Order: sequence, then C-alpha cells, then structure tokens
Amino acid sequence: MSTITYLTRIEFGEGEVKRLPEFLKLLGVTRPLICTDKGLVATGLVARISGLIEGASVVFDGTPANPTEDAVMTASALYKSEKCDGVIGLGGGSALDLAKAVRLLTGHEPPLAQYTLVAGGVQRIHGRICPMIAIPTTSGTGSEVGRAAVIITAEGRKLGIISPHMLPSIAICDPELTYGLPPGLTAATGMDAMSHCLETYMASAFNPPADAIAMDGLTRGWRALEKAVADGKDKAARNDMMVCALEGAMAFQKGLGAVHALTHPLGAIRQLNLHHGTLNAVLTPAVLRFNRPVIGAKWDVLEKFFGEAPDVAIAKLNARIGMPKGLATMGVTDEMMRHVAKDALKDHCHATNPRIATEEDYYAMLQESL
Repeated sequence: MSTITYLTRIEFGEGEVKRLPEFLKLLGVTRPLICTDKGLVATGLVARISGLIEGASVVFDGTPANPTEDAVMTASALYKSEKCDGVIGLGGGSALDLAKAVRLLTGHEPPLAQYTLVAGGVQRIHGRICPMIAIPTTSGTGSEVGRAAVIITAEGRKLGIISPHMLPSIAICDPELTYGLPPGLTAATGMDAMSHCLETYMASAFNPPADAIAMDGLTRGWRALEKAVADGKDKAARNDMMVCALEGAMAFQKGLGAVHALTHPLGAIRQLNLHHGTLNAVLTPAVLRFNRPVIGAKWDVLEKFFGEAPDVAIAKLNARIGMPKGLATMGVTDEMMRHVAKDALKDHCHATNPRIATEEDYYAMLQESL
C-alpha cells in the first residue's frame, strides 16, 4: 500500500478498496451516492462496493458512455431526494466525470455550461461542495486525480469543467478492480492514458516535473499495455497501467493538445457515441506528425524511446492491440469532420497544443486518420 499526496490524496495498491469505510468516516460521509453504470452493476462490483459501506448508500447507474448534462441532472436530483452527503465515482472516466459534475451541483446552480473553462467558469467554481471518493475500474482517463469533468452540455458540446475544486477528495486506485476488464476496453483505455502522457510531454509550457511524470507514465504504459491486453490478470501489467493512467492525469495539469481538441467534439456526436480512448489512439499518429516541426529535441527523445519515429510506433501498437484502422470504420463522415474541425478551435485543449492549428489543419489531421 502507498499513500501519495500530489494534487489530491491517492491510496494505491491491490485490495485498497476494502478501506472505503475508513475513508468515508474520515470525510464524514454517512450516505453516499454511488455514480456508476449498468455494466458494472451487472458484474456485481457495485454490490460489492455497496456492501463495504456501513449504513445506507444510493446507486445511480445511468451514466452514458459519454456523460451528458441530462444524466448529471438526474443523478443530482437523486442525490437531493435521498439526502445524500457525499459522492462516490465508481467506474471508468465517464462515471468519474459524471460524479464530479454531480458533486459540483451540491454547491452550485445549473446549467453546467456556465462552469466550463471556455466560458470562464473556473472563476465561478468554489470549494463549498460535498466530499468525493473516486474509484477507477479502468486505467485510462486518470479522472481520479484530474481537475476536470468533461460533459456533453445541454447545448450538445463536449466541454471541460476545470478547477482545483473538482479534484476528488480521495482517489482509491486498486489495480485488482481492473483484472476483469475485457481486452478491447483494456486497449482503448490504455491508449487514452498513453495519449495523455504523450500530449503532456509535447505541450510547450515549462513544467519539468510534469514532463518527468509523463515520461514515467509512458514508459510503464509502453511496456505493459500489450501484456495487459493479452492477459488481464497479469498483476505487474495491470499495476503499471493504473500508474500510467494516474500519472498521465497528474501531468496533464500542464495542458493537453490537438488530440483532445479533436476527440472531444468527435465524442459529442450523439449518433456515433464513440469511445474517447479509441479516438485518441486513432488520432495520435497524425497529431504527432503535425507537432513534429515545433517540438524540437522532444521528438528525438521520443524517437530514441520508441526505437523509431513516434507516429510509426504508435500506429504499429494500435494495429497490434486491435484498434480501428481509422475514423471511417467508426462511422465518421466528411460532413462530421468539417464540423469537428470547427469545434476543435473552441476546445480548451486547442490553445495548449505546441503548434496552434487552424481549422484546415484540424481537417487535414482528421483526413489523415480516416
């Protein structure tokens, strides 16, 4: 077991979830709302977690694959009607982000759009909100240690609500909870984590600690992802992937970039409902090529790390772990790409890419990823 305090408190280790009652007591929570999804309910994990809680707990299992403001409002109404006093996010990034948004509404009035970064929302968010415990069951978003909740707002835009106050009170990172993750989801969430490490490392802001953390996360992900996909019970690989995910999110306080500026509006396309990590995997090679002229020595570092050009290495890894060959196979059309290229300019990750893209640049990257 390890206790880590970096941005927020992290309890890391196999079996750590059993300490949930201890952490709830520490935070003064007696009736938590568990925000999760129906898939995890079906596995029995939600019942297992509920069984650890002394007294009553309430479950909201309506988290969509890409969390929406409608779902947040439904969960928030349940929180209030059941007189809950804290939130537990249990699941992948979608459940954790939804839980963060529910927590936000325990001290703020809707709608959510006013709290998004692009609307200047960081100044409107305060810390007078309920406690939250984040329990990730995938190794991908790192939302358990992130300041953001990415939500499809009522207007249909997938936007980040970002503030230090959005950090969970405690993150319980128990690799054991990821042992049953299917190979495809292991691959997609793992590429999400690795894309965070890559984009953070390339971001131009001066932050050597973030760069070092990102490279450690990338090292762990690169050596472990294929092993975790091949054998979901490989303890060392699962441990490395959970560290990769949380380090990617620790580091991306520095800023992400064009991969996420594109995948956020792609994820907001309701008729497709595309997986965020899968989109990151498919788009990363094109974004690496776009950034190459401006990242200088960092390209050389990555080339030495991978043993070949970074974009080639990631494309080959995508193929080995079964990622889609391109956006076309995922149902993305040219008309959609035109809209996404425009919306990418409005995304909060656009400004922190090391090479600022135009609408045509974004469209070209999408075309390369087709």
